[in-house]
Formats: sequence, structure tokens, C-alpha cells
Amino acid sequence: MVRNGRSDDHPQLAALYAAAFPNEHLLPLVDAMLISGDCLASLVAVEGDSVVGHGLLTGCSVPPNATRLALLGPLAVLPALQRRGIGTALVHEGLRQLAAAEVTRIFVLGDPAYYGRFGFAPEREVEPALPVPPAWRTAWQSLSMPGAGAVPPGTLSVPSPWRDPSLWGS
Repeated sequence: MVRNGRSDDHPQLAALYAAAFPNEHLLPLVDAMLISGDCLASLVAVEGDSVVGHGLLTGCSVPPNATRLALLGPLAVLPALQRRGIGTALVHEGLRQLAAAEVTRIFVLGDPAYYGRFGFAPEREVEPALPVPPAWRTAWQSLSMPGAGAVPPGTLSVPSPWRDPSLWGS
């Protein structure tokens, strides 16, 4: 089951991110985004009383355009439960909520094979908020929502917690 995150999920989110990304420090980003108010959605996948997955959706823009855009990530699932559809359920619920919020395009920096299943494709018009290594260029992707118009070229503007170069592979 996927539901909106709650403040009492935090201890389980800490354990989830430590297990899913042992060599990355994503929990400070998640914490900062949840506090900042720039988070469009924090979604958790639960089994029983346990949080087994989490996805974060952040509001962003391409100035000076006021088009509603979002950044998907991080997306985490307990390693022992990966490949069981939990991440897919989180992404689908996130896309549903973003469509309801009239977001026109969603960006992600992630595995093209995984995100391509949802319709994400390499992004060529909007640059990531910070430079990404050349080997990661195809990992910068976007998905236009049905009926959405074009987003003008530019650089994605993200809230300050996302401006850490380590989050972009730099």
C-alpha cells in the first residue's frame, strides 16, 4: 500500500535510506525537503506497520517561466524487497498526484532503463540544476504530462537542499 508520508515515519525512513543507499547520504536531503515546504509529495510504501519504500517529489521551475514542474527523487526501496513492484507503485502514485496538481513535466536523474518504463526520456532542453558527469548525461530525463505544453529551454531551478553538488554526481 502507498500512502502519504507522516512525521512518525521518520525513524523508518532513516533505516530505509541507510539500507537502500549505504554509500550515499540522502537522509539529510529528505529531512530538509520535508521541513522546507517545497516538497510536493512524500510517499511511503508500507507492508503492515513497516515502511518499505519512499519517494519524494519536489516542486521546481525553469525561470522566468511559471510552469509547474517537479523533480522525482530520491526513490528508495528496502534492498530485500526490490523487484517486487514497490518502486513502481510509488512512481505511479506520484505521477497520479502530480497530474492532479497540474504539474506539466517531471524530471529525474536516474537509471534510464528503470524510468523509461514510465515514459521518461532523455531531457535535452532543460539542463539539470547542477552539472552532471558526462557518463550520467542519459540519466537526466523527463516526462511530459498528457496535454502539457512545451517547457522553454533553460536550467532547472531547485530548492536549496537540492543544490548540493554531490546529489548530481559532481
